[in-house]
Amino acid sequence: MTSGYAIVAVLVVALGTILVGTYGLRVSRTTSDFYVASRTVSPWWNASAIGGEYLSAASFVGIAGLIFAYGPDMLWFPVGYTAGYLVLLTMVAAPLRRSGAYTLPDFAEARFRSRGVRAVASILALAIGWLYLLPQLEGAGLTLNTVTGAPDWVGALIVTVVVTANVMSGGMRSITFVQAFQYWFKLTAITVPIVFLIAVWQVHGADSLTTPEYPAFRQDTEVTFPHDTMIHAEEPLYIKGIGEIDGKYVNTVGHGLTAGYHRIGQGSEFVFPKGGAVPHVSTMAHNTNASWALPESSGQQFPLYGVYSLIIATFLGTMGLPHVIVRFYTNPNGTAARRTTLIVLGLLTVFYWMPPMYGALGRLYTPELLMTGQTDAVVLVLPTRMIDGIGGQLLGALVAGGAFAAFLSTSSGLVVSLAGVLSQDVLRLGGVRGFRISAMLAGIVPLAMTFVATGMPVADMVGLAFAVAASSLCPLLMLGIWSTRITKVGAIAGMLAGGVPALTAGLVTMLTDTGNAWYEVLLSRPAAWTVPLGFTVMYVVSLLTQRHVPPGVQQTMVKLHAPENLGLDGSGSSSADERS
Repeated sequence: MTSGYAIVAVLVVALGTILVGTYGLRVSRTTSDFYVASRTVSPWWNASAIGGEYLSAASFVGIAGLIFAYGPDMLWFPVGYTAGYLVLLTMVAAPLRRSGAYTLPDFAEARFRSRGVRAVASILALAIGWLYLLPQLEGAGLTLNTVTGAPDWVGALIVTVVVTANVMSGGMRSITFVQAFQYWFKLTAITVPIVFLIAVWQVHGADSLTTPEYPAFRQDTEVTFPHDTMIHAEEPLYIKGIGEIDGKYVNTVGHGLTAGYHRIGQGSEFVFPKGGAVPHVSTMAHNTNASWALPESSGQQFPLYGVYSLIIATFLGTMGLPHVIVRFYTNPNGTAARRTTLIVLGLLTVFYWMPPMYGALGRLYTPELLMTGQTDAVVLVLPTRMIDGIGGQLLGALVAGGAFAAFLSTSSGLVVSLAGVLSQDVLRLGGVRGFRISAMLAGIVPLAMTFVATGMPVADMVGLAFAVAASSLCPLLMLGIWSTRITKVGAIAGMLAGGVPALTAGLVTMLTDTGNAWYEVLLSRPAAWTVPLGFTVMYVVSLLTQRHVPPGVQQTMVKLHAPENLGLDGSGSSSADERS
């Protein structure tokens, strides 16, 4: 899909992000500006910024890719992402704002009067943030590789440099301007092309997506395999090209590919015939278009477990994401925090109408991505595949720019939140200088991680971050805000009992190939067992250690739940304000 227009679009988005961030530098002076924009962000402005950072690589390219590959079960991703904000609205948003904290570890220490609870919350916040940053960089690499052919690490490096420079220059106030602008740009970039693509689909006769056949090539299609790939051919195929098949080098006019599994060597280039059934990467479901359109089409051994685990992770994980939580500290008061959350629900709903349409059209027009495993590229490839000439190239450039904006905006929010945790809890460097040093470290770590990741779909990687958040920081917030019985020992035990197994399961899935083992779904979707474990351990251990209930817990609860006009919320009381 290499296009000069797409390259220009990516460069314009990167330059625009830097320019808007530079404006933020002019109005960012105090420590409070850098951490929470001095708590002066209005609901509409803040909601747009939250939409900008929350609609990440998983939202822009990952959801479409998963629906394209696995079918309607993957619709639980956008439903869960949106519904998670409803849980956040009803249970956490206002009390968290009233806590007067800057970061989630700040809240943990204020609620439990314990440096130990704060330390564990800090470690988990860093792990979740870096796990969430990784797919943003992976997605940026995929986007730049798709539109320019550049190595994957180039896109990841560009995002890291731009985001780190912006965060270091202006902190939260600067990033708020950037993210609010990027939400509306992303909505435009994903909506305008799909309108044209649906019109083209209708002109072509609205090809059926529920036929019993396997997805087929619409024309002779040349496919390049960037990595060694194990594929499964649904029926015999006669292919042409040069490369390695099952360990043998092929350099003939044609080669017969029998039905079954075959290993294609890195760098191989083959032309697959028009009308032939598209092979699948061996780890994907080998489903027909008809079975793909049905529930439980994901190919997992326990699809119902996988769906429920995904629901639990996305419904409860939102409140444990550091870059989401820190946004509510920027509202003037709890009422504004609730209003912000309601607006966010509307903004997310509008956006999430779009990715499923890209996924469905991909089954018809870009089926070869099922074979290379690059299903996340369906949003980027569709415009030029369905519309010839400059029209398709311009729409493709718009999508590429929107995708890059998604990576930049989410990465910006994550780096801001991680820099706050690193500066206060790890490096222990106060003021603006400490924040800037921490921002640099927050960006470098996930960039290094991209060189060892296994290329898991970006939405799956984000799902793992949600699972860890739902299993550890969600119990801390829910029980810490709504129960006076939770003790310091119980809080630490619950976070570790839920968070460590979820994080371990995620790392095993990312760094190893579990194949089709029966336990693979337990590791890739751990929330169904790690979330109940975290809640149960936190509450039971607290009941057994009531002598460790933090002092003044009743006063803390009044502060969290009393209306702001009573003057008990403690706004501006944080020591970070004093350091400004």
